[in-house]
Amino acid sequence: MGEIPDNSIELVVTSPPYPMIEMWDSLFQKLNSKTKKHILNGEGTKAFEEMHRELDKVWSELERVLVEGGIVCINIGDATRKIDGSFRVYQNHSRIINKLTELGFDPLPEILWRKPVNSAAKFMGSGMLPPNAYPTLEHEYILIFRNGQKPREFQPKDPERYQSAYFWEERNQWFTDLWTDIKGTNQTLQNGDRDRSAAYPIQIPYRLINMYSTYQDTVLDPFWGTGTTTTAAITTARNSIGIELNQKLINNYKKQTPKIPKIANKLVNKRIENHKDFIQNKIKEGKEFKYQSDNYSFPVTTKQEKSIELYTVKNIKKTDNHIQVLHKPFSKKTEIKNQQNKTKKITDFK
Repeated sequence: MGEIPDNSIELVVTSPPYPMIEMWDSLFQKLNSKTKKHILNGEGTKAFEEMHRELDKVWSELERVLVEGGIVCINIGDATRKIDGSFRVYQNHSRIINKLTELGFDPLPEILWRKPVNSAAKFMGSGMLPPNAYPTLEHEYILIFRNGQKPREFQPKDPERYQSAYFWEERNQWFTDLWTDIKGTNQTLQNGDRDRSAAYPIQIPYRLINMYSTYQDTVLDPFWGTGTTTTAAITTARNSIGIELNQKLINNYKKQTPKIPKIANKLVNKRIENHKDFIQNKIKEGKEFKYQSDNYSFPVTTKQEKSIELYTVKNIKKTDNHIQVLHKPFSKKTEIKNQQNKTKKITDFK
């Protein structure tokens, strides 16, 4: 991360390896030989701490690279594990909150992402016999921090900030502390490096990037993995930097690059469709809208939404270490055409 200039990042969105989840043991052991020793000796608490010390090295760099008021979003889950015959929960989220607070970040209200469990079993322990059964962890945390005590400052009526606005109904859905509408995705890579269920879905970074950044901002993912954050940043017309130790994952992403425009454009189309459905339902209920979108054929609920302008991916080009993306505005003409196609399909079906 030393190559990233000071004060050059507006937003960090990441999902690091989870300490004390067995699939990450080999990675943490490569980074810190003490980890393996503690696990073999049945010293779970010490292994937990050594794993987090590796994550701490990354967290300690964030204050330097982030602008004043920049935001950090960390998707993390706690771990349950039996070490040397003793079963317990390892609270990754608490450890990370304590460390970033110690580093001077201000914690902001966090989000619980409720996701489906990986197994059909809804409990751990002794079944129906008390008292030695345990709840199954069916949620992860999205921890949110601000770099400094004050929010970012913008010029009055900053055009990129207003163009980056979200819809009123999106605000009501996104800015709740419990997300139940996002499902985890299976993550199986051809190189065999990863096979997970309920993995980090693109809707999470896509939503967070829209919530906490504006057009032309730079989004950093220091635990890049399969590149989900970068794909979300491309979709939202933001710049992106990813850091990944595993070259196989980087190579795999390069192979998947041609698929990005389709993924990105589908997400943008869905946002427009969802908003138009919301408008139609409210009109049926008798609501009158005071404001009209500047860029589209539909009304909006508030004055702040009038300048919203979404972008689609027109072209994408990859080089050895960079991906260059050409965006184009999602125009009123495209919006109307998509709506006509949608209506035609319904008519044909009938």
